[in-house]
Parts: sequence; C-alpha cells; structure tokens
Amino acid sequence: MDSVTANILQSIAAQGYAIVHDIVSSDVLARLISETTSDSSGGDARARNSSVYASRNLLGLPIIRELARSTELRQLVEPVLGPSARPVRGILFDKTPSANWKVAWHQDLSIAVKRRIDVPGFGPWSVKAGTQHVQPPVEVLRDMLTVRLHLDDCGEDNGPLVVLPGSHVDGVLSPQRVCQWRERVAPACCLCGAGGVVLMRPLILHASSSARMPGHRRVVHIEYAGGKLEGGMEWNEG
Repeated sequence: MDSVTANILQSIAAQGYAIVHDIVSSDVLARLISETTSDSSGGDARARNSSVYASRNLLGLPIIRELARSTELRQLVEPVLGPSARPVRGILFDKTPSANWKVAWHQDLSIAVKRRIDVPGFGPWSVKAGTQHVQPPVEVLRDMLTVRLHLDDCGEDNGPLVVLPGSHVDGVLSPQRVCQWRERVAPACCLCGAGGVVLMRPLILHASSSARMPGHRRVVHIEYAGGKLEGGMEWNEG
C-alpha cells in the first residue's frame, strides 16, 4: 500500500472523510458536463431554464456507469470497502442562481432499492422520484462509501460541503446527539477543485449553505456498497 492510499484510509477511518485532488481529467469532466447537465440528459432530471440542477438514478447513464467502474474511482473505493464494492446509487447536484439551496445538518440514512420487501431491521420507507427508499440497519451504512466528484471548482463562496469530523463513528444520531456533536466539534469545509473528489462515510454529519456567489457547483455523487442486502432485497442501481 502506498503512502497516499494509507493516508486516505487513515483519514476516512478517523475523520469519516477525505479529499483527493486531480482524479479525473479535464476531457472526462467536459464529457460528464455535456452528457449529464442538459435537460435532455435522461433519467430523473430536474431543470430550470434548460439547465439541470439535480438528477437521480444517474447510474442509468452509460457515462456514469463507466465513471463508477473506472480505475480512477475504484482505486479509491476498494481499499476502503474491498474488491467486491459496487456502485449502488448516482445523483447529480448543482447550485445555480435559480436553484441555490442550503442543507441542514444530517446523515445519509436511506438507500435506494428495486422494490419494497418488508425485512426486519429495514425501515422506515419512502418513495423518491418513483424509487423505493428505506433506512437499512446501521451495519449496511457502515459498509458504504460516497464519492463526490466535483465537475467545477468549489471554494468557500460556492456553498461547499461541510462535515463534522469523526461523527460517523457514533451510529445513527438522535437530534440531541446531533446538537452535542455540533457543540463539541468544529466543522470542516470540503473545498475541492474540478476533477477532485470528496470521499465520505454516509453516517458523517454534513451540511451545506447556499452559495454566496452562485454559478455552477456541479457534483456527481456516487454511493458504493461493500456487501449485499438481506431478505431478497436488491440495490436499485447495483
């Protein structure tokens, strides 16, 4: 194991996240922007003024499947989750002047599955963009890793992701525990250039503010899982 990989693993284990720069080339970024951010890109795209600001079920696009299986991303994911890791959900986020939102502190607790099967330990259920979502047992979430690829430079004025380092180790947090983490730990701002990635555990507390200078802050968000689901349940995009 090289020193870079060792440092990434240490950061994810201790802090719950890591930032890795210059992972994807400018040519690939240009293709991704072209094929994912027009209102004709397909999938569950949400657009304003002919510009997509959010899209679910992104792994349905060939270019995203290619990206998710690429050596560049798998060499980041496999040391954390093992060689059986597979992409299970893809989402596009963008912050623009017409779609400039903020996100409160939260954990990513739901997964997307193909169909509802009532299995002990899974619930509650919800439906997003026509797809069944469910909160799985915490062990499933601990065996997942999110890769957030930045298609644009993201500085302090672009509404970057902020995280509470170390909060991923505490399981699913009650509102009281969220407040305690916020009082005890200083947030870390995840600044990242185009072509870089933020790796994060779903259980880490994270948030983002509205962009002070909204332009584009396009992020391809790909979730990977290290294992299978129980009771015949299947990942929606796995």
